[in-house]
Amino acid sequence: MGRKKKKKAVVKKKVKTFIKKTSSTYTFKSSDEKLQIKKIKKQPTEKKIYNIKDYIVYPKHGVGKIIAVEKAKIGSIDITFYKILIEKEKLTLSIPLNQQSHLRPVSSINQINKSISILKSKPRIKRTMWSRRAQEYDQKINSGKIYELSEVVRDLNKKTDIIAEQSYSERQLFEKAYERLKSEIEVVIGEKAKLKMDKALKREVDPTQKESLT
Repeated sequence: MGRKKKKKAVVKKKVKTFIKKTSSTYTFKSSDEKLQIKKIKKQPTEKKIYNIKDYIVYPKHGVGKIIAVEKAKIGSIDITFYKILIEKEKLTLSIPLNQQSHLRPVSSINQINKSISILKSKPRIKRTMWSRRAQEYDQKINSGKIYELSEVVRDLNKKTDIIAEQSYSERQLFEKAYERLKSEIEVVIGEKAKLKMDKALKREVDPTQKESLT
């Protein structure tokens, strides 16, 4: 009988120590979670790269102009962001400073000249299904890279505005790439951007436009 009582006492001790251990790990986890929540509330601080009235390129929308730098509080988080006007799309974007790496400055005159050279070069059209090529063209348009954008314009150019020369989806992609490239070149060289592009692409140039720009 004496032996049985001792065994019960040992079991009780084991249970007590197990409860203590589990309760201590639980409090450790809960305090750890609280620390993580505090970290989320702090927005990463970054230096402002761009200023008001600067032109930038946002890959998915093209050229935009910074019209303001503002602060806002979302929940308990303080955020500083750029307000960017995409004039072609009549759209205003709010881009937080810690996401400004998604933006890029407008191309230099040397980069513009290289883009014009790409427009003059021979088209490189892959012999693949149109659906696959269309997807690749769309990715290039939204990449934010001016050389890739120039390649799309060059490859889809039909040297004319006659609708019958292109399918509807081809026409849409060409116009999207053409207008996006033109808007960036216009920021750098002004109104002559369209004339320069059309000459490089050997497109039919409107005589009235030609006279007004010479």
